[in-house]
Amino acid sequence: MRVWRICFKSHQAFDGAGARRHGGRWNHPGVSVVYTSGSLSLAALEYFVHVDPDTAPEHLIAISADIPDGIAIESIEIADLPSGWRRYPAPGALQDIGTAWVRRGSTLVLAVPSAVIPDECNYLINPAHRDLKRIRINKPVPFHFDPRMWK
Repeated sequence: MRVWRICFKSHQAFDGAGARRHGGRWNHPGVSVVYTSGSLSLAALEYFVHVDPDTAPEHLIAISADIPDGIAIESIEIADLPSGWRRYPAPGALQDIGTAWVRRGSTLVLAVPSAVIPDECNYLINPAHRDLKRIRINKPVPFHFDPRMWK
């Protein structure tokens, strides 16, 4: 399975440091998680919803990673989530779910529904998991949003 993420060129794409520093929808601050998406377009939308509407970000990269067959993927279904799970800011219960998953260390990957497009999945990667070395991280490529997005 191929997953994607978009980040600044200067960042380490698969170390989970940004999520550890700031927390995220699925993790509390202090817990490292790598947020990826099932497609480049979903990764772009997931990134875009966090962009300052007055400033188009520069120096972005798109980077994919291949998760080999045989890697167990735990899944969270929408039916198992609290009401309002798509809200912003996200309910703290989601951070509890993701943080508990990281701490269990049972799987490298957790599939979660996207709050942006609920019929698609984001894939959280636990960078401390023993199977991280089995992921093939591909060469990053420059990524630019279409300037029309700031019209």
